[in-house]
Amino acid sequence: MIKAIYPGSFDPMTYGHLDIIQRGAKLFDQVIVAVVGNPSKSSLLPIDIRTGLITQAVSGMKNVVVGDFQGLTVNYAQENKIKILIRGLRAISDFEAELAMAQTNKELYPELETIFLMSKAEYSFISSSIVKEVARLGGEVSHFVPKPVNDYLKEHYLRGTLI
Repeated sequence: MIKAIYPGSFDPMTYGHLDIIQRGAKLFDQVIVAVVGNPSKSSLLPIDIRTGLITQAVSGMKNVVVGDFQGLTVNYAQENKIKILIRGLRAISDFEAELAMAQTNKELYPELETIFLMSKAEYSFISSSIVKEVARLGGEVSHFVPKPVNDYLKEHYLRGTLI
């Protein structure tokens, strides 16, 4: 079985993320969407909410598993005997940082191969940061995020429980 990990903060998950997950699921026997928890980073959504929303968004995909971890992605991959890491690229501007991360990961875990999947053109401008800003200001984000994420953001911004 060929397993691949798709790590990220997914704060919040976007259609771009979902597209990469769907395409990765066609390439590998199992894709583990690994939500990274970083206690030193301020997140909009708690890790359990992010994990739950992603689980809802991928519910129809039999070979996709959602989990979370803290620490280095390479440690998680090594502990779970995963040798393929999926990363999405929206634009050329993403490449430099992603290349540096891939080279660092390769140095730390030589068996790990990073596979880059290019975002579909219609998702190339979407980022979690943009989604957060539009939602915070009361804008419509349903074109950018899966329904469970949209519903959650709408409900919590309207109630004032997200700042």
